Amino acid sequence: MLGWFSKLEDHKMMVSLCLAIFGLTTVQASSHNTAWLPRDKTFATRSIHVGEDPDYYRFGPVVLPIYMTTTFKQDAPGKPRTYKYSRDDNPTRDALEQLIASLDEGKYGLAYSSGTAAITAVAELVHDGGHVICANQVFGGTYRFFQQIASKFHNVNVTFITESYDNDQAEEVRKAILPNTKMVWFDGLSNPLMIVCDIPGISKVIKSVNPNITFVIDNTFVSPYFSRPLQLGADIVVHSLTKYINGHSDVTAGGVVTNSRALYEKLKLYQDIAGSVPSPMDCSQIIRGAKTLEVRMQQHMKNGLKVAKFLESHPNVELVVYPGVESHPQHKLAKSMWAGSSGMMSFYLNSSITNEQSADSFLTSLKVFALGQSLGGVESLAELPFKMLDDWMTQKHRYTMGVSENLIRLSVGIENHVSLLKDLKTALDALTD
Repeated sequence: MLGWFSKLEDHKMMVSLCLAIFGLTTVQASSHNTAWLPRDKTFATRSIHVGEDPDYYRFGPVVLPIYMTTTFKQDAPGKPRTYKYSRDDNPTRDALEQLIASLDEGKYGLAYSSGTAAITAVAELVHDGGHVICANQVFGGTYRFFQQIASKFHNVNVTFITESYDNDQAEEVRKAILPNTKMVWFDGLSNPLMIVCDIPGISKVIKSVNPNITFVIDNTFVSPYFSRPLQLGADIVVHSLTKYINGHSDVTAGGVVTNSRALYEKLKLYQDIAGSVPSPMDCSQIIRGAKTLEVRMQQHMKNGLKVAKFLESHPNVELVVYPGVESHPQHKLAKSMWAGSSGMMSFYLNSSITNEQSADSFLTSLKVFALGQSLGGVESLAELPFKMLDDWMTQKHRYTMGVSENLIRLSVGIENHVSLLKDLKTALDALTD
């Protein structure tokens, strides 16, 4: 589709056309659903084809060329053909931005050099005298930006509200809104306690109090395959493209999607000026990774369910928090908004048989699960949030949140589930051998 638009300056036109071509229908949330929302039958087709058009190029390449050029020849001074400088626009990055907009069923997409760069760009929409409401279990980079940068250097007032499995998130937001509130920020699924965000409920409150407040959802942990927050009431969706969308742990990048032309123009200006953009090579890698997003997410969920149910049955596990199983306190809420659950989960080792060294011993005993940070790749990862969360979180804050020494976070990959269960069983059994 790249060749259908000479400048690609209006992502709305492109995405609308693609949605019409592929027959996409909007998925609406319902609190009465007893099953996961229906899967989008056009998702795989769009993830493979949006942004690429072989007929645009002389040789008809099925795979989009990587435009590594930094500059473009102009026909006359000040008259570029389409592009002039790759920081501003690049054909490969444009294709990626079209793609991520389509995946989130949005009109406008923007790509950045990292997830944190995308977060910073969106957070920069609020300046002097503005007020931001932020959940207290968002990604550490988000928390640190609002706590250490926005509040100290940009004169932004930030209210961090407490998330839990049973509190009324919408009501907490309502109570925190001030006359100068400009933005509300939540993660669709919190880290590391897997608290599900009530996007429709919060959106309804925001729109009833002040529709000019920008509602931001970081959808990294859930992915656009299972959840599209723009359709649930969010104004902006943020992704670490490093994670599920790329899916292979070999590229660092971020993405932002919105339906608002006004927000897009502000973000585009900041992107051009700040220059935090991914290289054409990185964009190409993400485009390639996204082609298998549907099949990967299906396998992440299948493995996630098997792992969660196994952990629930093991005597050395005290509690499993995974939205995909009925034991999760917000399982019904997740099903009302999502088409499935990703491979992200946490669990507590049984406190009666563990000590300060037990979690370390468990993690270092794993052979298939790698001990490491990050998530969303094809490989399974395990980490100890108590020791591996960002430095901004004090020990007291960790305990208050429920992040104790025996809490383990898993990013379940797409390996054969038998090897994953065997790996976990061996490491768990060793705790009481």
